[in-house]
Amino acid sequence: MFFDKDVTRSKFLIRLKSWEYWPFGIIQFPVIIYFFWLALRARSLLFFSASNPGIVMGGMFGESKYDVLRKVPPQYTPVTTFVKPPFEKFEAIKKMYDAGLQFPVIFKPDLGERGFMVHRINDERDVENYLSKMKYPFVIQELIDLPLEFGVFYLRFPNQSRGRVTSVVVKEMLSVTGDGRSTLQQLIFQKDRAILQWETLKQIYSNDLNEVIPVGITKKLVSIGNHCLGTKFLDGSHLINDKLSATFDEISKQIDGFYFGRFDLRCATLEDLYNGKVKVLELNGCGAEPAHIYDPSYSLLRAIAVLLNHWKNIFLIARENERLGTAYIPLKEARIHYKKFKEATQLS
Repeated sequence: MFFDKDVTRSKFLIRLKSWEYWPFGIIQFPVIIYFFWLALRARSLLFFSASNPGIVMGGMFGESKYDVLRKVPPQYTPVTTFVKPPFEKFEAIKKMYDAGLQFPVIFKPDLGERGFMVHRINDERDVENYLSKMKYPFVIQELIDLPLEFGVFYLRFPNQSRGRVTSVVVKEMLSVTGDGRSTLQQLIFQKDRAILQWETLKQIYSNDLNEVIPVGITKKLVSIGNHCLGTKFLDGSHLINDKLSATFDEISKQIDGFYFGRFDLRCATLEDLYNGKVKVLELNGCGAEPAHIYDPSYSLLRAIAVLLNHWKNIFLIARENERLGTAYIPLKEARIHYKKFKEATQLS
């Protein structure tokens, strides 16, 4: 039996041995130094804002998820609707039904990152619980229950006619597999990633923790593909080829003012991925990372090298766009976007 102090100790050791869980500042320190060098060359701390002229701040922060997703051709996106305060449960549910949506659905903040307040909503009680915590605009999105989830990173230089896929991350959802003897709680404590999510999991599965999972039965613990929620990110670079690049080049060129970012998507098969039969859950601009670096096999030095190249590409794209007439956002305007972003990512 695990006690709170055992969980705390286990969490510390898990994070200590795996750099993917280390504090943001440690991992990003050399990247921050490089950023200031690029900013000096660009003569603007906000040079990245010109990387995607069609997205607020280039997609670094402050952009509306709903507005960005609407730029993607509708055949590639789930049904999504926008809800703004003041919130009433029945008004939110009516908004959902008016859009043609049925439970279960996904609720997520219109401004947010790293899985903040992204919830699967199964019924009216879940709606009420969500609204009790959320006071900022959010989106209601069709639940896409396709088996494969990827993050596909795309870039195109403004002076080039073709872009390419530079990174693919394969998302492996947090789950446990039964052995016919262990309870759900015991299975959770046998898995490092699940231990890190214990505070959340023990609430979600409070009535099931003593259930013995039959041999070979896999139970998905989290259905949202976010690293901060326990999803394992695996390097899918081997999936990149000319066909994949051509497919996402075709999709991306239909998105006004988009040159650099990550499509978070689901699809049924690899063949569908290559043919563009996908559902884009989110499109993230220059603030998105090439998430394949969080593959457990990646070394910290190798990941830093990828991030440095990532920022080099942001700089090159932004500088070229600036030469073509896209101005870097003024500091005063950036402060407004940042303040709004920070307020929206804090619970009431």
